[in-house]
Amino acid sequence: MGADEYAMPVRSTLVDQVYERLMDLLLDGTLHSGDPISIDGTARHLGVSPTPVREALARLESTGNVVRVAMRGYRVPEMPDAKEIADIMDARLLIESQLAELACARADAGLLDALENAIAEQERAPHTSDAAAIRAYHRADERFHRLIAEHADNGALLRAYDALGGHGQRFRLFIGVGVQDSACAIAEHRELLAALRRGYGPEVYRIMHTHIGGVKERALAEHAQAVRIRPTRNADGRLQNGDLPDR
Repeated sequence: MGADEYAMPVRSTLVDQVYERLMDLLLDGTLHSGDPISIDGTARHLGVSPTPVREALARLESTGNVVRVAMRGYRVPEMPDAKEIADIMDARLLIESQLAELACARADAGLLDALENAIAEQERAPHTSDAAAIRAYHRADERFHRLIAEHADNGALLRAYDALGGHGQRFRLFIGVGVQDSACAIAEHRELLAALRRGYGPEVYRIMHTHIGGVKERALAEHAQAVRIRPTRNADGRLQNGDLPDR
C-alpha cells in the first residue's frame, strides 16, 4: 500500500487520526477477520512512529474491534457467531433497560435536549455502506445510549454497559452493506425519548427492553446475511480470489 493511500487529514491528535484510519480499514473491508495488524508495519504505511499506532490499537482493543495476541501483536477478531451476538444482546436487555428506568427518575431538560440532538445526528448521517457513513451513524447511536447510561448515575451498571458496547457492534464491521435498520432504530429512539418526557419509569424500562429486543433480532438477521456473503479463504488464510493486502 502506498503512502498516498493513507494520507491523513489535519484533525485532533495523531492518535485520533491513526484510530480513525484503522477504523476506516476495518469498515471498508481492507482488514478482514483474522488478519494480523503489525504495529511497525502500520506505522510505516501511515508514516508515523509506532507510539500513536500502539495507543490507537489499545483503544480499538478496549472496544473489541481488535484483539491482542501474546508475542504476536494484534489481529482483527473473527466475526462473532450467532450465539455470542445473542448473549451480548441478552445482557444489554438486562443492563440498558435498568439504566433507562434509573435515568428516567433523574431526567431533566439537558438530557432530553441532548437525546433529541443525538437522534437528529442519526437522521443526518448518510445511510450508505461507506466507512465514514457507518461510523457517523453508529457514533450518534452510541451517543444516544450512552447519554441514558451515564444519566442513570450507577457506576457499576455503567461499567457493565461499557464492557458490552464495542463488542455489540463488532460483527457489523464484517458485513459491508451499511446501516440497514436506521428507520426502525430512529423510530424506537423517538418512542423512548417521548416516554422519558412523560417520566414514568416502568414505561421507559419496557420501551428500552423492546428496543434492544428489536436490535437483537435485526443483528441476528444481519449476521446471517454476513455469513452468506463473507469472503472464502484458503487453508493458509488467503482469499481464494487473490492474496491478502500487505500489512
